[in-house]
Amino acid sequence: MPKLYLKYAEAALLGLVASGPVVFLTPRVALAACLEVGVAWDLRSGEAVGRLADDDNSAEVTAVARAATGVVALGYGDGRVRLFRVDAGGADAVLVATLAGHRAAVCALAFDASCARLASAGRDTDVVVWDVVGERGLFRLRGHKDLVSAVAFVEHSPTRCNHLVSASKDSSVKLWDLNTNHCVETVVAHRGEVGAMALVPAASSSPPVWSLVTGGSEGEVRVWKLHLQTLSEKLEPVDNGAISSSYNPDGMELDDAELAQDAATAKTLKKSLVFHGLLERQSKERVLNIKVHDSLRYLVVQGSDRIAEIYKIRTAAELQKREARLKRRNKEKNKTGGEEAEEHSSLLTIADEIPRISAIRCGAKIKSIDISPATASSLSTSKETHTFQIICTLTSNQIEVHTAGIDSKDEPTRQDIILDAAGHRNDIRTLALNSDDTLLLSGSHTAVKLWSIESRKCLATMESGYALCSSFIPGNNHVIVGTKTGELQIFQLGSHTMIENIQAHEGAIWSLQVWPDRRGITTGSADKDVKFWEFALVEDVNGGAAGKKLTLTHVRTLKLSEDVLCVRHSHDGKLLAVSLLDSTIKVFYADTLKFFLSLYGHTLPVLSMDISSDGTLIATGSADKSVKLWGLDFGDCHRSLRAHEDSVMAVKWIFGTHYLVTAGKDKLVKWWDADKFEQIMKVQGHHGEVWALAVGKYGSIVVSGSHDRSIRIWEKTDEQFAIEEERELELEEMFEKNQLDEEERNNAQAIGSGVLTDADIDGTSKSIGAIGTKNEQTEVGDAARKTTQTLLAGEKIISAMDIWEEETEKLQLDAAALKKWQEENAKKGAADTLDKTPAVPPPKPEPRNPYILAAKLDGYPPEAYVLYVVEGIRSGDLEQALLVLPFLKVVELLKILLVWVQKEWNTAISSRVLHHILQTHQNEIVTSRVCRPILLQLKTLLPATIRKERDAIGFNLAGLKYMKREWDASHSLEFLDAIGVVADEKNEEKGKSNNNSKNKRKRVVVVSR
Repeated sequence: MPKLYLKYAEAALLGLVASGPVVFLTPRVALAACLEVGVAWDLRSGEAVGRLADDDNSAEVTAVARAATGVVALGYGDGRVRLFRVDAGGADAVLVATLAGHRAAVCALAFDASCARLASAGRDTDVVVWDVVGERGLFRLRGHKDLVSAVAFVEHSPTRCNHLVSASKDSSVKLWDLNTNHCVETVVAHRGEVGAMALVPAASSSPPVWSLVTGGSEGEVRVWKLHLQTLSEKLEPVDNGAISSSYNPDGMELDDAELAQDAATAKTLKKSLVFHGLLERQSKERVLNIKVHDSLRYLVVQGSDRIAEIYKIRTAAELQKREARLKRRNKEKNKTGGEEAEEHSSLLTIADEIPRISAIRCGAKIKSIDISPATASSLSTSKETHTFQIICTLTSNQIEVHTAGIDSKDEPTRQDIILDAAGHRNDIRTLALNSDDTLLLSGSHTAVKLWSIESRKCLATMESGYALCSSFIPGNNHVIVGTKTGELQIFQLGSHTMIENIQAHEGAIWSLQVWPDRRGITTGSADKDVKFWEFALVEDVNGGAAGKKLTLTHVRTLKLSEDVLCVRHSHDGKLLAVSLLDSTIKVFYADTLKFFLSLYGHTLPVLSMDISSDGTLIATGSADKSVKLWGLDFGDCHRSLRAHEDSVMAVKWIFGTHYLVTAGKDKLVKWWDADKFEQIMKVQGHHGEVWALAVGKYGSIVVSGSHDRSIRIWEKTDEQFAIEEERELELEEMFEKNQLDEEERNNAQAIGSGVLTDADIDGTSKSIGAIGTKNEQTEVGDAARKTTQTLLAGEKIISAMDIWEEETEKLQLDAAALKKWQEENAKKGAADTLDKTPAVPPPKPEPRNPYILAAKLDGYPPEAYVLYVVEGIRSGDLEQALLVLPFLKVVELLKILLVWVQKEWNTAISSRVLHHILQTHQNEIVTSRVCRPILLQLKTLLPATIRKERDAIGFNLAGLKYMKREWDASHSLEFLDAIGVVADEKNEEKGKSNNNSKNKRKRVVVVSR
């Protein structure tokens, strides 16, 4: 029987404030990306009030977008987009859908005006448009050659504009027509990469002209004018045969036909995006982000440094006043000089239209910014100025909130909030647990923090030097920290203050350990010394509460020939192991410091080591990526393990066992069985090098600290597993991943797929075929991509169809047996009725499939089970799952679809499946005789079913509009376009006389119109 182990699972993620993009949920709550989760922060209290996470995800959040309907979209580094429904306070978040469309990280997200569509842009150079309501992809737009950095919808009803604008690091801006799914215009916007873009709709102008602001890697911010009327006329049909078809020798105006064609061609070739001017910037760094306030009055530009610059967008009335003032001054100046002014020329420049008014400076480089949503007062035009907030996430794991728009020349902006107490500003370099595993100490470049394991909260932050090693002092009332400058700093936990700072070494203190008898500590330093210190109590000259304070007394020194990287005592206190820079480990007797053993074998220095609790084994982790297990009796190497793909930074034994925990620069934490020399399990949680590791007394918890500034707590669970099972799962995951990667390499187009290569232009590329072939490169493609989930979904459909086939055969056999029984009874005739022999009972039907019984579909045809399985597939994976079916299964699915349509079961799913099948297998279906009668029946039945669904939707929509009119006529409050609003009329009547009474409302679900 295989040996069983207990699995470790992530229990908490500590130390992160913000690691990526940020967005306001309300003026008080902001959502910030913290590696693979989104954390909602209450900006007033500084507390985390909610988390947006998926247990199946380990990729980092790279993009965030918020919709007015309460839906938040998060883009991840693995190319997926997840939709969450979040309440106003951010505390309640529910995962709605997972959309897989990109092959690389998602860089930008944008909702349309109705929040029914979502556009995502990725590093794979593609733009994907998603149906938020249907939770599926609509189409993919190809054309850019490099990372797409920004996207925005261009929607304008009067001009019938339904377009999308995208900016890319290939220095271009593209305009896409979403009705035809094609690029209608491409503009080279900058000399370098286009890193940011923002769309500024005009309040009212005729003809409608919007503004587009782009930022480049050269530090320029450019303003463009987007002419919507010209954009909407881009794809109007041009009669290329106007001359030949309209030519009339009896008097037809040939010149008029030519003029008509020239006019139509000129209209098509006219540029809708025109350069307008450059904005003045204080910073010369590359532009990373551009945000526009909801009032369309302010513009914020973020660079790659610490500065975010604020611009004011002047209204038409303000521009008229300023132009009149400039003309008046110019006229007075010209009168003085004896010259006449030119009245027809405009004196306004881009600096007059969008002047720079102020800037905010943060404490570190800015990663992302967002502007607080507008309120009723901020949208009011009665005030000349109104304030708004700008939230910034910094590279130092901090959040800063600034107020801008202040009507003051001396202080146009001010810093209001800094959130940094919940995390370190730099890497986590050391971790230590107290004796009962209730407190955790973490150290970084400038401070050490004390954490509660139970509440997962930071209890105190104490300023220190560059911490490299640390430990709790026996009694758990003090901690000691070794620094890069060679200092030993002692902190008292009661007062959270440093009580002693001892210059212990001349070099960095890489390691320290408390003696087994708890009377002192041993330190190892880069100055080639190992020093021994005893705890002592001395008089507190500063007047401490108890009159005495804890300090260290130097006892003795062991001088070595190389830098000391790690020191470890055996649990019985007899041996001392020291790792040196020359890649060797020296073992000494702890009492006399006489040499005992020298362990050779590593090719690079040993960075960490530990001695087992029984004193028989020592494990060493090295920069050569290996972990070696040595016997302390003779110094022989029992086994060398290829532990990590990079340097091994930490090695810890679990007390009382021969289980080993290691951490490395490959971002992994691994568990090993040193008796079997096998890896037990590994966890992939960190997004940076794992520098530090702390293990609980009996291995109940393991804590890891990383370069990504996160602290993760791994707890032992009750779930048992065998090593063989883990190996099989790892091999299956590896096989599936390799299979998907191979299919993508063979079938998918390369990055920059919308652009023809030199081989394509010369006609030598294999991907260029006849028009309509599968290998033809087009600007539009399928939105979803093949994943492991889609393969499993396709296999589920095939299994369901196999069950359908079996059940259909059973029903046919049952019907044949029943018919035979009826015929036999009929042959007996009337004479047999006088016979008193018992009649033969009817045959029993075959038992139904257990899967059908589990789905509670016993009384339904077998086709209902196939529909049940298809309905259980995620909406975004349905098309890719249908691609898994072979053509024989597709023909069978058409027969099943016919039953669905006849029974009027889920018309939406039936239509969607049929549309995808016809679109994918058109050539095969057309040439099949079996499919023709089925298609003819579907052609007759499906339109009537769809009309019935359309009528039902129209009836419901008309009812909602009627309810809105009735509400607006009898209520002063705004009508909610929602389901589930319950208004108590009696309470409302009382509310007219009593302001304290309020309407009772249930939770609403927003519907789109």
